[in-house]
Amino acid sequence: MPEARRRAFVCGHPIAHSRSPKIHTHWLARYRLSGSYEAVDVAPGDFEAFVSSLASGAFVGGNVTLPHKEAAFRTVDRRDDAAERIGAVNTLWLEDGLLHGSNTDAYGFAANLDEHAPGWAHAGTAVVLGAGGAARAVLYALKARGFRDIRIVNRTLERARLLAREFGPAFSAHQLAATGELLGDAALLVNTTSVGMHGEAELPLGLGHLPDNALVTDIVYVPLETPLLAAARRRGLKTVDGLGMLLHQAAPGFERWFGVKPEVTPELRALVAADIVAKAA
Repeated sequence: MPEARRRAFVCGHPIAHSRSPKIHTHWLARYRLSGSYEAVDVAPGDFEAFVSSLASGAFVGGNVTLPHKEAAFRTVDRRDDAAERIGAVNTLWLEDGLLHGSNTDAYGFAANLDEHAPGWAHAGTAVVLGAGGAARAVLYALKARGFRDIRIVNRTLERARLLAREFGPAFSAHQLAATGELLGDAALLVNTTSVGMHGEAELPLGLGHLPDNALVTDIVYVPLETPLLAAARRRGLKTVDGLGMLLHQAAPGFERWFGVKPEVTPELRALVAADIVAKAA
């Protein structure tokens, strides 16, 4: 008897903008797997009922995106260390009758830099712009990779202080006005804020203080080259855009649901990048 067709999902509200179906459908076709990956629009008031319905086995698991990541964190039966430390869940799967949750954003962030900037994790000092949910995943990744001096910069200093206290002695909190002096010996600058998304604004800071060998990365991927990355490129600095983080964070879930570890290839990147350009036109 043939194995039942496996179904996975991404849920959010709204969800039509999600590029996850494009990524997972590409992998299903590439590895010739019988399965599907579907976008499901779930309003906040319906999320608990949707999660309860997963016990029926209609889906083997799925992804959770805005605004449900924190609700998923509270709802699952088991969480891995990444989800616990980041405080949000973006990947669900059923195992032994229990609903498990993970957060793969930190993995995706690190894997993207591993691919495009090998050796990046040998640096000891990083400046992280922002103190929201996305920053938590980046901070977790930097700590896991051995960074010893991680400076969190945020418009609201108290939010940065809360994160620094939570993550430990390697982390410190700073106001945006101090960014210039903080960059003087930084090997890595990461933007985790939404500033620069769609190219509508740019961060009010200069990159002149950064060392010539510093790496600059932005988790925003629409546009692929944000104002921050454009400024870093003009200064001759190495840059990595945020698209790879999106692609790599999808891989652990696909492997859990469909049993194959997928590869992030230039073909996949070109497919999603073309979609970004087409929708921006």
